[in-house]
Amino acid sequence: MTEIASLRISHPRIMVLGVQPAPAPFRIVEIDGQVVGEARAVTDVLEIAAAFGVTVHDLDDPDVVRWVGGDRYTWAPH
Repeated sequence: MTEIASLRISHPRIMVLGVQPAPAPFRIVEIDGQVVGEARAVTDVLEIAAAFGVTVHDLDDPDVVRWVGGDRYTWAPH
């Protein structure tokens, strides 16, 4: 097997994009490639996911959630 054949590219259902600078910073949440809401805390991500029928058991599982521009603890602009 070649190296390229062994690469694993996951496409998680949930993408949490980088922090948007605003008076109340937020992160845009996408589910299945569609923008579905804004999150100001990790609990917002869970609530948005549940509203769209997605159950999250592990926020650190890259097959479920991809955190862009930080992790689940990043809620302020750098």
